[in-house]
Amino acid sequence: MQPGVQVCMPAAAMLGVLCRGCLSRTQHQTSRSFNSWPRRMSRWNSQESLSTDTHQESPRVLITGGLGQLGVGLAEMLRSQYGPESVILSDIKKPPSHVYASGPFVYADVLDYKRLRELIVNNRITWLVHYSALLSAVGEANVALARKINITGLHNVLDLALENCLRLFVPSTIGAFGPSSPRDPAPDLCVQRPRTIYGVSKVHGELMGEYLHHKYGLDFRCLRYPGVISVNTPLGGGTTDYAVQIFHDALSTGHHECYLRPDTRLPMMHISDCHRATIEFMQTPECQLSLRTYNIAAMSFTPQELAQEIRKHLPNLKVTYNPDSVRQTIADSWPVRFDDSNARRDWGWAPAFGLDEMVTDMLCSVRDKRTREGFPVS
Repeated sequence: MQPGVQVCMPAAAMLGVLCRGCLSRTQHQTSRSFNSWPRRMSRWNSQESLSTDTHQESPRVLITGGLGQLGVGLAEMLRSQYGPESVILSDIKKPPSHVYASGPFVYADVLDYKRLRELIVNNRITWLVHYSALLSAVGEANVALARKINITGLHNVLDLALENCLRLFVPSTIGAFGPSSPRDPAPDLCVQRPRTIYGVSKVHGELMGEYLHHKYGLDFRCLRYPGVISVNTPLGGGTTDYAVQIFHDALSTGHHECYLRPDTRLPMMHISDCHRATIEFMQTPECQLSLRTYNIAAMSFTPQELAQEIRKHLPNLKVTYNPDSVRQTIADSWPVRFDDSNARRDWGWAPAFGLDEMVTDMLCSVRDKRTREGFPVS
């Protein structure tokens, strides 16, 4: 790094700073060199932009991979709190009309470092939510592409977050655990030896973020999401996607063929809880966080248990099982429950949806969606 370039003060150097709702945005000069860092820091940050305590103002948020399962809903919740212009969705795909009309949307490829930097600088971004990734099953089908998006793309946002003193959120996953991890429950800190490129890339992200936090003060935050159940976005190739597809099948054909065994237990979460956890975590003062990566949990069930709960509403639902070897192997390597006691203690996490509430809500939401789109409902 060139002399005079400013970065966030390391947390260890801030022990004397009183905790007043968040860690100080104090900056300091350093001549330390990132010998292993792919780019040198930029000189363009002005004293004016660095002197602003952005965490005392409404955040300006950039979401990468915004058209996936999570981005649109998170943007909607953030805009309801901070205003429609405060959140910029980005992706490499053309957005639907209603998404484009709901607030700012830009084209952004996470592999294009220069373009991401321009977006952050020109829009004075203070929070970066990095959702761009290839999920578990899709990643196994194209490891080279998954490595490029999930790891190279991650390094780009880590560099930019450190360079610009951003609060960076990178989700992790149930897939960050492996067959040697404790499974019932999986704690926050334990052996992690995932066997998918998706899981490996997420462990890499967890460790890189924690390293940069401890060494340079990067405000890195990460939640390990369980399987997320949602109605409003297309399925993304995850191993837990059966828990969404079954609702569509139940209300269309009345028959669902499941690619997992009936006794495959996995942790799950309604998307509303997922979004709320993410926002509450991002809003938590840094001095309350004892970890940089937390598990969050809501419910844990098997395909058979989910089908039984749906049959309370649709008694004629038929479910057959045809396990897919790739997805079943992945699921068998994952925990059956998360221990999220640290998240509950440190920042007050508590889910609103259990299995029965989730099933009731999903059936209602899927029925309404199919009716609006002109599809038959059984």
